[in-house]
Amino acid sequence: MFRLRRIGIDTQAEHVVFLHRNAVEKGRLGLKPLDRVRVISASEEGAPEREIQGILNFCYDELVAEDEIGLSESAFRDLDVLEGTLLQAALAAPPESVARVRDKLGGSRLERSDFDAILSDVVHHRYSKVELSMFVLACALQRLDVEELIDFTKAMIDRGTQLSFPGRPVVDKHCIGGIPGNRTTMILVPILAACGLTIPKTSSRAITSPAGTADSMGVLADVALGRERMYEVVERTGGCIAWGGALDLAPADDVLITVERPMGIDTEAQMVASIISKKKAAGATHTLIDIPLGDTAKVTSRQRAHQLGATFEAVARAVGLEVEIAVTEANGPVGIGVGPRLEALDVLAVLDGSPEAPIDLREKSLFLASRILETVGAVAPSQGYVRAREALDSGAAARKLHEIIEAQGPKAPLSPAPFRAEVAAVDAGRVALVDCRGINSLAKLAGAPAHPAAGLRVLRRPGDGVERGEPLCEIHAQSQAHLSFALDYANQHPDIWRFGS
Repeated sequence: MFRLRRIGIDTQAEHVVFLHRNAVEKGRLGLKPLDRVRVISASEEGAPEREIQGILNFCYDELVAEDEIGLSESAFRDLDVLEGTLLQAALAAPPESVARVRDKLGGSRLERSDFDAILSDVVHHRYSKVELSMFVLACALQRLDVEELIDFTKAMIDRGTQLSFPGRPVVDKHCIGGIPGNRTTMILVPILAACGLTIPKTSSRAITSPAGTADSMGVLADVALGRERMYEVVERTGGCIAWGGALDLAPADDVLITVERPMGIDTEAQMVASIISKKKAAGATHTLIDIPLGDTAKVTSRQRAHQLGATFEAVARAVGLEVEIAVTEANGPVGIGVGPRLEALDVLAVLDGSPEAPIDLREKSLFLASRILETVGAVAPSQGYVRAREALDSGAAARKLHEIIEAQGPKAPLSPAPFRAEVAAVDAGRVALVDCRGINSLAKLAGAPAHPAAGLRVLRRPGDGVERGEPLCEIHAQSQAHLSFALDYANQHPDIWRFGS
């Protein structure tokens, strides 16, 4: 028997169990590091037995005593017993569903029952990081066909909470990502809410980019809204911009993201299933999917964009969601700022009608808003842009965002990053393209999104003329080390800005 000790370590949704090596050897438990173990609370009269599984780590020092079991934060939370409770530990067999993941890696198809079993084990934290990575790679290397993708998406939806806003169309919008800046959601939501539509927007944090919508909105307001609080905000304002991870919507996706992020992988299957499942689970009836197209975007050919759009349509149709596809041109970042704080400043500049506001961010937001207004019949055909522009230029959208911020809980203004430097052009010419992947890498090296004030401002964009020595961007970093990393990368990759005639 062991006493429970809470170990304050965030293991990113993985259950990790800590035992002292001496306790394992003296007790002849037959356990070794990285074994899967069952941790069971000792039964007390009138109290149900509780159990979790986790991956074992050995300690050689005083992190845990020989008569203690330590649990990571997620494991402690899910076991849900008091510190000091008596526990037992025993070797656990791997989940049976892992065998189906191995079959998929070998080229087999997965059925709905397979996805149900896999995602159930994922949600209950029975998979190690290695097994999660194996599933992500199986979906990447052995692509899911459309029927598999539909089954995967339905299984994702059924594993979590589903919101409902009956009696009205509920709209949503999602971009597949890959484009720095591009913070259209934070402009589009208040425009549509000001036009009378219901838009409970749930967004993710960054996976492979320097900022996600939840990261940028998190600079201005609380985004970790629970279910009831989200309903209150939407009822009060008509919309919200919340972090989906706090709502238990398709929770398997949030677990899978913990390995996708460090691997830098965002597979098409995972992307489609993630987006459609979360839109459906959030109660949306109509969703617009933005697919940026460009040489350095995720999608580089128009044919591929149409194929991906058709996949989204097929999966959305199968789960009862109406979807509109918008293929948008992307020759570089959208907006000036890249990184949570700097992107939020762009959003506020557009909504406030500042002369310094990025025109491309304003126009793309109006275009996407107009498509949604027309799709749900809120305006006559071809009148969507006019209505969206009225909401923006009148200040109604700005007021609506401030309503949403107040309802969600405003944050104190975030101070600028303390370290800055400019990257100068080594050649003269006219900018033809700005490499989105290069900009994303540069901003992440500067510290975004982990440091919300970090990132960069893009000072020269496609179509701009540049003289040798003029600044191309301004890097914002939280430390001198991050600034040096970013500057070294910029100096080694002068082709991030590509010049044409």
